[in-house]
Amino acid sequence: MTSMRIGMVGGGQMGEALIKGLTASGLSEAASITVAEPSAPRREYLEKTYQVSTTDSAVDLAGAAQIIILAVKPQIMEPVLQLYREHLGPEHLLISIAAGVTIAQMERGLGGSAMRIIRVMPNTPALVLAGASAMSGNKNASREDMALCGQIFSAVGTCVEVAESLLDAVTGLSGSGPGYVFTFLEALIDGGVLAGIPRPLAEQLALQTLYGSAKLALETGEPAAVLKGRVTSPGGTTIAGLQVMERDGLRGTVMAAVKAATDRSKELGK
Repeated sequence: MTSMRIGMVGGGQMGEALIKGLTASGLSEAASITVAEPSAPRREYLEKTYQVSTTDSAVDLAGAAQIIILAVKPQIMEPVLQLYREHLGPEHLLISIAAGVTIAQMERGLGGSAMRIIRVMPNTPALVLAGASAMSGNKNASREDMALCGQIFSAVGTCVEVAESLLDAVTGLSGSGPGYVFTFLEALIDGGVLAGIPRPLAEQLALQTLYGSAKLALETGEPAAVLKGRVTSPGGTTIAGLQVMERDGLRGTVMAAVKAATDRSKELGK
């Protein structure tokens, strides 16, 4: 269990997911986590549910923690950095999960300090400890810092290190990806209903189909094309359905969606 004291700026869904993962994995004790959250009811909820400490003070959080995780929306990152800049120093490791906010922007927001900064792009399945995260650090972040950050985000799923130039694409793929998957899930359920299956049963079958397919791909490590080929018999039902997907451009639509989300992430960083 890490002896590092962790501070969380923002006690929303992703912040809560990290608290859950850190404590459930044994990586951190609840007593070593402090959450800065402006909402009093939310602070009370986090204290009662996870036995963490909470505060509404930047001074208190910076004094209580060595690792500061910025779990805030990108739109408020600038004022958050202005609030914390005078309370942070080289002894702190700063980790941001704000989509589109670059390391350079954070360095400017902190007054060009020598802060150790790591930028992470997680996704919402972290809420059930099944997230996919990618991280990139600035020149001040040591290999030990990167390893520690990887441990933190591996507690809520899986975490990989990439060049910062790839983080916008990661945002478009895995950051926004759950939205694409849920849209496909909704369509799969409606397709079952259209074919005559009662909705509750269609939901059960569609959910298990998506879960089982992802589990099969993860555990076998085989390419998606190979796994698809195994369920696609000549002249069979699957190829008939796939032909309609190809005709209506599903593959191209998904690729375009990832690209559009990537471009939007880049816009947020300007």
